[in-house]
Amino acid sequence: MKIQDIQAIQLLLATPKKIVIIPHRGPDGDAMGSTLGLYHFLIKNNHQATVIAPNDFPNFLAWLPGSETVKIFEKETEICTQILEEAEIIFTLDFNAFHRTGEMEHTLAKLKATFIMIDHHQKPDDYATYTYSDTSYGSTCEMVYNFITFLNKKEDIDKTIATCIYTGILTDSGSFRFPGTTGNTHRIIAELIDLGVENTQIPVLLFDNSSFSRLQLLGRALQNMKILENHKTSYTTLTQEELDSFNYVKGDTEGIVNYGLSIKDIVFTAIFIENKDEGIIKISFRSQGGFDVNQFARDHFNGGGHSNAAGGRSEVSMQETVNKFEDLVKKLKL
Repeated sequence: MKIQDIQAIQLLLATPKKIVIIPHRGPDGDAMGSTLGLYHFLIKNNHQATVIAPNDFPNFLAWLPGSETVKIFEKETEICTQILEEAEIIFTLDFNAFHRTGEMEHTLAKLKATFIMIDHHQKPDDYATYTYSDTSYGSTCEMVYNFITFLNKKEDIDKTIATCIYTGILTDSGSFRFPGTTGNTHRIIAELIDLGVENTQIPVLLFDNSSFSRLQLLGRALQNMKILENHKTSYTTLTQEELDSFNYVKGDTEGIVNYGLSIKDIVFTAIFIENKDEGIIKISFRSQGGFDVNQFARDHFNGGGHSNAAGGRSEVSMQETVNKFEDLVKKLKL
């Protein structure tokens, strides 16, 4: 981050401010960990801070400290809009374009507050006054740790803040397996553990707390998996009917896409999830090695993300979407 930007932000935060912190729509562990970690830091420094999420977050993140204070824009639109309009500073974390906030997009575009972006995705928009954007990082939480350090406030990172940051690094790194995980990532993790983070308990809360219906849904997704062996690709599907039959709740499909990469010789995988309310097929892509799913998603499925993890969407039927995907894959050299 530029030294002049750091100095300007230090000056901004030198006196108490009304601040809003926003994650992207469909917030994951990194989005919630980074926003809540920054929230606790700002509260500790006497600011009036509020986290406003575009929509609700999964139940498996509800244990995060401060999650009960998060306001949900789609549930409390009027009061959230008022808080946003009164904000002096708005932090946008783990996204870099207003459209990633869904219904909040038009409200954000009208605001006069000072925007500060902290994000690790490609091709950021230019809405922010101050931008800390770096695709080399595996998580926004790691960048929030750096951001606090840049402000010469590292001593403010306590167990509560560390727990939030640890959670985002753990989830967005694929439990430290993804390419963005560096030696410095592990050094930060070591410091967070030294601050009291319960590193043996957090994975249990995140990954080993499933309902029986979620495990059944996972089983169906695995049953639906198809292998394009000659193209080193796998994919699976979940229809709205299947989601409903297994009592789907938000977060139940989290991580299912990764199973497709656990198959020998597979380097590209996807999951297609039907959402009839929104009239779309939601898509997650994963890869290993040099294949860039971010570019693939941008080029063909109105999406984007990281080189090895991206998302997209389709507005045609499940069958048409899958047919298009197979046709595209057969033209790839993997």
